[in-house]
Amino acid sequence: MIEAGSFDMPVNDDALNVLFRAAHTHNTWQDKPVSRTLLMAIYELMRWGPTSVNSSPARIVFVVSKEAKERLKPHMSPTNAAKTMAAPATAILGYDLDFARTLPKLAPQIPPEAFKDSMLAEKTAFRNGSLQGGYFILAARSLGLDCGPMSGFDNAGVDRDFFAGTAIKSNFLCNIGYGDLSGVRPRAPRLSFDEACRIV
Repeated sequence: MIEAGSFDMPVNDDALNVLFRAAHTHNTWQDKPVSRTLLMAIYELMRWGPTSVNSSPARIVFVVSKEAKERLKPHMSPTNAAKTMAAPATAILGYDLDFARTLPKLAPQIPPEAFKDSMLAEKTAFRNGSLQGGYFILAARSLGLDCGPMSGFDNAGVDRDFFAGTAIKSNFLCNIGYGDLSGVRPRAPRLSFDEACRIV
């Protein structure tokens, strides 16, 4: 484990390009597998991102095998099915409504009973699970992978097939692999600082 320290040197422009400026959402994929080691490395990076009371509610199923892809396919929207079947791996990013059971390990100063209110637990799990989903994308990009995050699927169907018997709910999907640049669309505009931000 890396010791806490002060990191006052920003990453270089190449890293910023990989993570943000030059990164695109990918819809077409090279026929190149993503190793188990690399999938594990994504999680090893993303798990260090901060969450409320270190709740860490994200739960991930990596859909890689042909059998698992066939289970996922019926739940995909028509626009997302083909590209998902072609991707080397698809991550189902979910959030655990019962995350509080892990608090004795992750945040022993917080009693699990603090989240006995189901609405509070759901808000905390969804918000922080979504936050971890963002870390997931950045972690994958930092390891040389391309990402295609998406909604456009039947959450209830995915939950039945992949999270049955648990308190985990699907949030969004993310295809991961090595993108085919011929399928990249021109970058869409983004809002400027003045359009999206205020300093008060």
